[in-house]
This record gives sequence, structure tokens and C-alpha cells, in this order.
Amino acid sequence: MIKSFGLLILRISIGTMLIHHGYEKTADIENFADAFVRPLGLPFPIFLSYIAAYSEIYGSWLLIAGLLTRVGALAIIGTITVAIYHAIVTAGFNIYLLELLILYFGGAFCVLCYGGGEFAIDRFLRKFRIKFNRPHLPFE
Repeated sequence: MIKSFGLLILRISIGTMLIHHGYEKTADIENFADAFVRPLGLPFPIFLSYIAAYSEIYGSWLLIAGLLTRVGALAIIGTITVAIYHAIVTAGFNIYLLELLILYFGGAFCVLCYGGGEFAIDRFLRKFRIKFNRPHLPFE
């Protein structure tokens, strides 16, 4: 029970803190693409900027609600991984840029591994025989 309460606090804190980053990206998507995507040399910077923004928005909502929790965590992990790469490429191993990103990554990775816990909509749906299979992780 205490583990589930800890996962609930982790899900809510990651979701509420990260969701505003996604909304900020959609407010000025061109600026985000110019500042973060184009310097990496990735193709289709506007499209990828929308992918980053909406994966943060929807991934955060999924984490907060505990619905498809692992899918939401995976969306956040994907976006944060690229953000960590961008921070390292542009500024080196600057702890002030990396610390928040690594905290988001670590929290989302814990949710990916453990799921949403007892206080998640996923668990409630499982009681009605609606089951979301746990993804296979190669290190298990």
C-alpha cells in the first residue's frame, strides 16, 4: 500500500510539473523548433516539435490519471531522452541543465517499470477484467 502511495505521488508530481512544458511548446512551436530541434539537425523540426509537445502533454495527463500509465511514461521518457541529448550536445555535462531532466527521466522510468500502483485507473479497470498487458522489458 505504501509503495502504491509513493507511485501516486511520483505520478502526480511528474505529470503536474512536466505538463506545462508541453503547453509552453505549443504556444510558440517555431521558437522551440529553432532553439532545440534544428540545432540537432533532425529532419522535419516543426513536426518533431509537435511530437515533443504533445507527448509531454498527453503523457503527463496519462500519468496523472493512471490510465495507460506505462504508455504515458514511455512517451515522457522518449522526449526527455532527446532533451538530455540536446543538453549534452549544446552545453556539455552541465549539471544545472541536466538535473531536472534526469529527475524527470528517473521518475518516468520508475513508473514504466512498476506501473501506476493501486491508485491508478489501470488497476480499477483490471477489476472489471479490462487488462493492459505489461510491456516486456529486456532486462527482466
